[in-house]
Amino acid sequence: MSLKNPYGDFEINEPQALRALAHPVRLAILEHLQREGPATATGLSPHVGATPSVVSWHLRHLATFGLVTDWDGATSKRERWWQAAARGFRFTLPDDAEGQAAGRQLRGEMFARRAEVPQQWLLHDEPRLDAEWRGLAGVADTRFVATADELRRLEESIEELIAPYVRRKEEAAPDGARIVRMLRYLLPESGDDSSAEPGDDGAGTS
Repeated sequence: MSLKNPYGDFEINEPQALRALAHPVRLAILEHLQREGPATATGLSPHVGATPSVVSWHLRHLATFGLVTDWDGATSKRERWWQAAARGFRFTLPDDAEGQAAGRQLRGEMFARRAEVPQQWLLHDEPRLDAEWRGLAGVADTRFVATADELRRLEESIEELIAPYVRRKEEAAPDGARIVRMLRYLLPESGDDSSAEPGDDGAGTS
């Protein structure tokens, strides 16, 4: 496991680990542990749509790749407690066909899980925000022209910029701080449309 990236994320590059995570229940388990902290299979069960015994099996499978580990902080030892190995994860696509297929499968599962996030926010969170926070929320759809190396450097710059906020503990945040979720998609287009000017697709916020 490498935690050398700016966020301290768990890095995955083995096809077997990519395939292991490209499962809706296992992905839901890991995301819940990362977001909510340690839990038992029984505690996770209602959040991931599986029975405790099934959740327990998936947890052991995730543990074989180091994605989750035992948590020793529980006061009761009657159930096995689990924790995420890191607060987030990221993956790189291997060069071989097996790795490419596994990475594409995981990417597709992640896209599917994020598809309803904006609508759920609009229904449940946005109505409870005050005017200032509601005004800061929004969406940007920006189109630009860049080389692969430029896009890589841009992404690294963005991560370096927000890394201090990602790593900040909630208890150390200043008064008035809130948890903010940023969804960021990098979607290079396959066609040759060099005649389009950057920003033609109406970049902006709402």
